[in-house]
Amino acid sequence: MKTNSATELRRAFIRYFEEHGHQAVPSASLLPQADPTLLFTNAGMNQFKRVFLGEDTRVYTRAVSVQKCLRAGGKHNDLENVGYTRRHHTFFEMLGNFSFGDYFKEDAIVFGWEFLTHTVGLTKDRLWVTIFREDDAADRLWRKIGVPASRIARCDEKDNFWQMADTGPCGPCSEIHFDQGAVVPGDDRPNGEGDRVIEIWNLVFMQYNRDVSGALHPLPKPSIDTGMGLERLAAVAQGVHSNYDSDLFTPLLTAIAERAGMEYGKKDVSDRSMRVIADHLRAVTFLMTDGVLPSNEGRGYVLRRILRRAARHGRLLGIVEPFLHELTASVVSQMGGAYTEITRAADTITEATRGEEERFIATLDQGLPILNEMIEKTQAAGQSVLTGGDVFKLYDTYGFPMDLMAEACREQGMTIDEPGFDAAIEEQRTRARKTGGFEQDTARPAVAELAQRIGATQFIGYDRLESDALLRAILKGEQLVKEAREGDEVEVALDATPFYPEGGGQVGDRGTLSGPEGLMDITETTRPAPMLILHKGTVRQGRIREGERLHLTVNASTRQDAARNHTATHLVHAALRDLLGPHVKQYGSLVGPNRLRFDFAHFRPLSSRDIDEIESTVNEEIRKNEAVSTEVMSIQDAVAKGALAFFGDKYGEQVRVVSVESFSKELCGGTHCRQTGEIGLFRILSETGVAAGVRRLEAQTGSGAYNQIKTLESEVRQLSDLLKVGQSEIVVRTRKLLTQLKDKERELEDVKLKMAGGAAAASTLKTIAGVSVHVQRTDGLDGTAMRTLADQLRDKMKSGVIALGAEVEAGKVSLLVVVTKDLIGRLKAGELIKPMAVEVGGTGGGRPEMAQAGGKDASRLDAALEKVFSLVETVLQR
Repeated sequence: MKTNSATELRRAFIRYFEEHGHQAVPSASLLPQADPTLLFTNAGMNQFKRVFLGEDTRVYTRAVSVQKCLRAGGKHNDLENVGYTRRHHTFFEMLGNFSFGDYFKEDAIVFGWEFLTHTVGLTKDRLWVTIFREDDAADRLWRKIGVPASRIARCDEKDNFWQMADTGPCGPCSEIHFDQGAVVPGDDRPNGEGDRVIEIWNLVFMQYNRDVSGALHPLPKPSIDTGMGLERLAAVAQGVHSNYDSDLFTPLLTAIAERAGMEYGKKDVSDRSMRVIADHLRAVTFLMTDGVLPSNEGRGYVLRRILRRAARHGRLLGIVEPFLHELTASVVSQMGGAYTEITRAADTITEATRGEEERFIATLDQGLPILNEMIEKTQAAGQSVLTGGDVFKLYDTYGFPMDLMAEACREQGMTIDEPGFDAAIEEQRTRARKTGGFEQDTARPAVAELAQRIGATQFIGYDRLESDALLRAILKGEQLVKEAREGDEVEVALDATPFYPEGGGQVGDRGTLSGPEGLMDITETTRPAPMLILHKGTVRQGRIREGERLHLTVNASTRQDAARNHTATHLVHAALRDLLGPHVKQYGSLVGPNRLRFDFAHFRPLSSRDIDEIESTVNEEIRKNEAVSTEVMSIQDAVAKGALAFFGDKYGEQVRVVSVESFSKELCGGTHCRQTGEIGLFRILSETGVAAGVRRLEAQTGSGAYNQIKTLESEVRQLSDLLKVGQSEIVVRTRKLLTQLKDKERELEDVKLKMAGGAAAASTLKTIAGVSVHVQRTDGLDGTAMRTLADQLRDKMKSGVIALGAEVEAGKVSLLVVVTKDLIGRLKAGELIKPMAVEVGGTGGGRPEMAQAGGKDASRLDAALEKVFSLVETVLQR
């Protein structure tokens, strides 16, 4: 190998295994879309999990990949160790080669040894091998390729037996370790104390299946799963003793050091902070690229913790303003060659990072001084534990993150009273439950009993709006009845139905059920249990009976309108992702016959240009009249074909994929148009924020959009008539009128000000201990005008105190006190105005030279103004 750079190591790894018959497979997303058991992709084998379980197949039996991974939540969480050790990371790259029932131990061992010793060029006598204590086959194979027995260590299950879960595929593993030499503290054998001998590659031999009793059974096709961290390999290959000293991190650390105005490698404390920032910058960049934005839950919360932890360490380096967003460019520059997707998302990453930094700085500015004071008081008292109550107060009042408090304490040799904090949290929750009067939702017993008794309802409505079906049960309130008569409001269950039940954001169908003796109007269709569909409505005439054959007719108009809106949400989603970036994710939707609502992840309001572009893109797809196709397939095949699927959503073995040509592909169970042209027209009504990082679009399609345009046209005609101009002149005329109105408002304020100034002669002016005090009522003036008048009076007086008061709307009072600069050493406006405000039932304050106050009792305004004389006299006599 010509070079041992990280870039060349990546290439060499792929190249070596391709030469040995492996299919190079691109890295999967950090979001394991087809595996809701994982928060993040944390190993190279994640994307092949179902292959190893025998639930999926690939066209190849050998694979090689460089997988981006994240360990910062759930079972695998290295976050707290990052920066404090040489080798822990949140984001990292895992090199792996895999065999799906093809080669086994011998080839895996030969490949591993040859790549490390020949391709990378590691010294053989510095390598160790560990094997499972009972794996004699592995022992023989390692010896066969020349590893001496003295460099092979047998270990127990803890270190050398791997399993995917409590049951399922498992097997012994063999790890390759590297001795960094005596310069690194630690034992001179694998799995000891310290970092001298570190693991670099784990070869897992999946040869057993563990059953529920714990017994091991040989697999018919043993497989291979390996994993090697690029960060450790780069450090070892480059002869450095810390991952952070490899070329994966040195460019980042240099950029961070320059931004902080210091040098890396000089001080342990600052070095640790720079390592944290370097690691976290990589995690932030790759998480945002894969569509995660900071939030208060799930993956977004993990990202927020990572980003805020990095920002806090910036504070420890003396950086008080937002800076991380500037440094994400360094990650993009360094890693963009291997992962082109981060280059495309660069602008999104910068903007989202800056926004989160600014929010966090506000939190830190409020909370850090309080936390530091808490720590100082605790230390002064000779204690080393912050009380749970104090910690909770800071957390609850200022939103200060618990993990950052714990880390700040850790740096001072202190801890947090976590049980006390947990108790305070629980007490707050209890109070909230009592105050809010929330009750635990419980399943309706009648529905649960019905679902168990009659089983599943078959939905047959994707391609039809009418059918015949057997009436299997009638639910009146919470009672099962045999028949329902005219006027009865009931819910009915059938063996099959074309009525779409509410779900996936789409409202349920409406329509009619007709039988031999009666007719029922259906106003709502629901799925109260996983397999049960209920039709709610009122018997309009006659009666219906359990066991009858009924004819079902879905309201075609409302179904088609809902389908238009549902297909439009898919087009909107695709348009948003194209325009704003891959971080856009659907957070919820409402699809009804009359409108659609679409909530999505984004970090700022959309501009009018953005809204116009989205509306234009969707309407262009409508005009193309593209086919809307559906296909049922496995979740794995759907994800492999590019269908959008999201963590936290529950998917069965078979899923329904809705595609609009090459523009959109999503997992969806709803009803849709057959061609985009059926949507007719798309109009965005509004764009608003509903939560931090979540925006909402509301829109209409078809006749709803057309009617909205007609309403706007009618309003334009009315404006044209009111303004007595042609429709094309409305904007020009309105602007002219607004300018005239503002001019008149200014003229009115000037008149009020002159009148108030002219009333100065009627004002009260007294000299107290040589200080002029001017008091005046200024009813009719707003706060701005009062300040302008005070400035005029101050210029005339040169020296003195001015107190103005005005009655404003609804009997409220506005007060203003001004003290000239030559007197603020003796008199302060803020001190004078507070007792005046109390007089009128209000509060106030301000700077020494000017203070303002408000009050609720206008009847006491004259008394409040008169009070300033005695206040000035009292202060001057001190």
